[in-house]
Amino acid sequence: AALPPERQGEVFHRYILGLYDLQQRLLDRFPEILFEGCSGGGGRFDAGMLFYFPQIWCSDNTNLIDRLNIQYGTSFFYPASAMGAHMTVSDNLDFDARFHVALAGTFGYELDLNQMPPEHLAKVPGQCAAFHRLHHLVDQGDYYRVSSPVTDTVSAWMNVAKDKREFILTAVVPKRDYAFRPILRLPGLDPKLTYQDDEGNRYPGGVLANHGFPVPPEYWQLKSFLWHFTAV
Repeated sequence: AALPPERQGEVFHRYILGLYDLQQRLLDRFPEILFEGCSGGGGRFDAGMLFYFPQIWCSDNTNLIDRLNIQYGTSFFYPASAMGAHMTVSDNLDFDARFHVALAGTFGYELDLNQMPPEHLAKVPGQCAAFHRLHHLVDQGDYYRVSSPVTDTVSAWMNVAKDKREFILTAVVPKRDYAFRPILRLPGLDPKLTYQDDEGNRYPGGVLANHGFPVPPEYWQLKSFLWHFTAV
């Protein structure tokens, strides 16, 4: 308020420079601490912030359906390792689907475990084990958008290891569509390799890329799934 009108525009810029300075001093003093940035609603999610905060909370909106769009849009500019994503009590939608969507980012629980339904609480150990087993693909692998939550019935994405010998395919079918017969073409694979899922089924990489992966019928309506593949 003390600045003349012609200098009002510099206030926010000077604030950001001051914030960068503060963050640098924090990193210099506490190099072992992982700092997470806040959500983008206040203009706090940008490439400059990513220099100081390797992960940033995408949005306070944690509704499953909205999150599909939020994380899809975020993926055009930022790596999956930067996308803060938690399971919360914001909705009562499918618990497994909420896990799969949160696993696409940094993953975590932001809720009171004591208030969880017993059937959900029983799944927590398995979800945590899956996170520890697969998170290296999210954190260090290449991210591929397989289909869009904006235009397609299914929202699907992949996290592929740098050597292309391991990947996960995640898909969420958020709305009922009886005409849905999904075949998902999977990019980013080695066409010379054969991939095996955790159930022992084998698929040539070239077939998955050019013909596609057939989503089983039991997932065609209001379901989600995560398939883990390794090269054999």
